Amino acid sequence: MSRVISKKRNTQIDPKYKSAQIAKLINYIMERGKKSIAQKIVYQALEDLEKKTKTPAPSALARAFDNIAPILEVRSRRIGGANYQVPIEVSEKRKETLAMRWIIEFSKKRKGAPMWQRLSTELFDAYQNQGAAIKRREDTHKMAEANRAFAHFARM
Repeated sequence: MSRVISKKRNTQIDPKYKSAQIAKLINYIMERGKKSIAQKIVYQALEDLEKKTKTPAPSALARAFDNIAPILEVRSRRIGGANYQVPIEVSEKRKETLAMRWIIEFSKKRKGAPMWQRLSTELFDAYQNQGAAIKRREDTHKMAEANRAFAHFARM
């Protein structure tokens, strides 16, 4: 059985900030193909983040994502009839994906404000190394650390 490796598609850079990372965030937030609404949400959130941090939006966003991105995660491996949680290093692409996914997930869970405000607040929290997304990263690292005894299974 051979696996088919899909080709990596290039994301368009966003028109306002000329950043591929922001374009990817817009695509993640987009629902039902409504890209213009997703752009409004992200751009408003980034403007708000820029005011709060007093740094350019793309660099503030990059720092927030760097703070969230996990270094290690656990993957389930079946060895000898038992399942082990094996800690592995996270690739750069997956770090970015997880960071965006967690930011959006926890932004959606916050209630009582427009989405751009919730996104901005979550990004600002991540920028300051706090908030729900940072807690998720810490929990992921704790799981990997707790299962360090099974790290040798990663090389099999």
